[in-house]
Amino acid sequence: MKIFGFDFTSAPSRKKPITCAEGVLEGERLLIEQVVRIEDFYGFEEALHRAGPWVGGFDFPFGQPRELIVELDWARSWAGYVQYVERIGKGTFEETLKSFSAGREAGHKLLRRATDKAVNAVSPMQLDFVPVGKMFFQGAPRLLRAGVNILPCRPNGDSRVALEVYPALVARALVGRRSYKQDARKQQTEAQRATREALVSGLVNGAVAERYGVQAVLREGQGEALVEDATGDLLDAVLCAIQAGWAAQQTGYGIPAGCDGLEGWIVGAGSFYYNS
Repeated sequence: MKIFGFDFTSAPSRKKPITCAEGVLEGERLLIEQVVRIEDFYGFEEALHRAGPWVGGFDFPFGQPRELIVELDWARSWAGYVQYVERIGKGTFEETLKSFSAGREAGHKLLRRATDKAVNAVSPMQLDFVPVGKMFFQGAPRLLRAGVNILPCRPNGDSRVALEVYPALVARALVGRRSYKQDARKQQTEAQRATREALVSGLVNGAVAERYGVQAVLREGQGEALVEDATGDLLDAVLCAIQAGWAAQQTGYGIPAGCDGLEGWIVGAGSFYYNS
C-alpha cells in the first residue's frame, strides 16, 4: 500500500515548503522511500492527483466547528460550506472568523471541534501563531476539487484516501511533550536536536510500533537528514505517514462511527464521540 504523509503550510515557498513523506506499507514495515519538499500549491495538487490506491495523512484541519457553521448559517454539508468558503475568498473568510470571535466573551472566541478537544489541539479558527485556519482555507478546497476520498467528511469510494492527522500525537507517544523544533526567531538548542534523535530512534527501533503497529524503515542517510532539519518539518511528514499507515490497517481507518463528518476527525484521536 502506498502511504503519504503531508506536513502542510498555508503559504508554501522554497524557505517554508510543504513536506511529503512517501512510503510503502508492507505489514508492519513502512519503508520511507523519500521525503520531498513541495514549494508551491501546484506541486501539492499534482501529488493529490497521483493514481491510487494510496492513503495520505494531511496535517491540517479538514473542517470547522459545528457551532460556528450553524451560527454563521453555512451549508450543513462539508462540501457545501468548503465550496462557500473558497468562493468568498481568503480575506472575507478571515474577517468572518475575526468578527465572529470579537463578539464572544473570553474563553469562547476560538471554538474547537470534538476531535480537537480529544487531542488538545488548537481551534481550526486560529489565524495567528499556528495559523491552522489559513491552512484549512488552502487545504480543504483542494482536497475537495481533487475528488479524493475524504474521510469522514466526504466519502466517495475513491482509492485515494485522505485522512486528517496530527503528528504531535506520534511525537508525544515517543518523547512526551519535549520540544523538537527550532523557534523561527531563535537558535535551536542541543536539547531540541537530542529530542529529534530520540524521535528518529523511536521510529526505527520498534518503539513506535508498540503504539501504532507500524515501524519506519529509513533509507541510508534519511535518519541523519531528519535529525539535521531543525524546523522539524521533514520529521513531521514522516510522523504523518506513520499515522496514515496505522489508519490504513484499522477498520474504518480508525475513525469512530459516531463522529461528526461536518467537522472531520483526526485519526488516532481515541474513542471520543461527538453527539450533535
